Amino acid sequence: MKIIPSLRRHHYVARVSIFLVTVALIAGMAGCSPDGTGPLPPPHYPITQVACGEHHTVGVKSDGTAVAVGYNSYGQCNVAGWTDIIGVDAGYFHTVGIKADGTVVAMGRHYDEQCKVHDWTHIVRVAADSSHTVGIKTDSTVVATGWNGAGQCDVSGWTDIIQVAAGYGHTVGLKTDGTVVATGLNYDGQCDIGGWMDIIQVAAGYSHTVGLKSDGTVVAVGYNSFGQCDVGSWTDIIQVAAGSLHTVGVKSDGTVVTVGYNSYGQCDVGIWTGITQVAAGLGHTVGLKDDGTMIAVGLNTLGQCDVGDW
Repeated sequence: MKIIPSLRRHHYVARVSIFLVTVALIAGMAGCSPDGTGPLPPPHYPITQVACGEHHTVGVKSDGTAVAVGYNSYGQCNVAGWTDIIGVDAGYFHTVGIKADGTVVAMGRHYDEQCKVHDWTHIVRVAADSSHTVGIKTDSTVVATGWNGAGQCDVSGWTDIIQVAAGYGHTVGLKTDGTVVATGLNYDGQCDIGGWMDIIQVAAGYSHTVGLKSDGTVVAVGYNSFGQCDVGSWTDIIQVAAGSLHTVGVKSDGTVVTVGYNSYGQCDVGIWTGITQVAAGLGHTVGLKDDGTMIAVGLNTLGQCDVGDW
């Protein structure tokens, strides 16, 4: 007797066949470009934060990893294995990162124990420069490690701190009430911030300190031989950064202004647009654009400006 398959079984076989063909096609195209001719490019994770050391640049990506370029003789750019990073800062020859769990990692020169942060916990912000590292804890107190020859690490009594900045030999802290405290070297008046009010962000260069006010204006004190403190005419500023001898500001329209030492072209930012954040090193300036890509100008002898593919 000839057995005739039912119509239902035909439909079932057809569905299974289509499913298997689809799986095969997907498997065959896995790792291929949309036209099937080659491997897919790796996913692009935009940069969310940048920092500059003396001769290196560091970025945090949206997936919590970190990237770095530039001078690496002390291993300060060896951040490829970092994960769960939510913030970074860069000293002269070291790099510091905050992890999502409030712990801290560091790479680079450790002669003065500036990388001795392995036991820090509950950290929400960090700052690094020269040979010291500073961290803000969740209770708004401050910790510091590294070279303390000028008292730049004497921050144990600070309270109500929401942001810190570190210069060559001084440390600056922004308090919740908009006032500022400072400790360390003051040869050039870089710690003369006692009368500052309504400050919403601070930055520290080699020997100068910059403060962004709530009305978008900027104040600065300290060494000014190259005009790095000539910020009195700035308006509509939303973020500031201090290089060794220059100062950078981002305006509310995404353009950038700079003053100070410009022998390497680090102040040549007049054509920049769409910038949301800036960072400054010894001789270079880096800008984060609103699409998560990067731009840089200035000294690039060690590749510290090679951020175009981030």
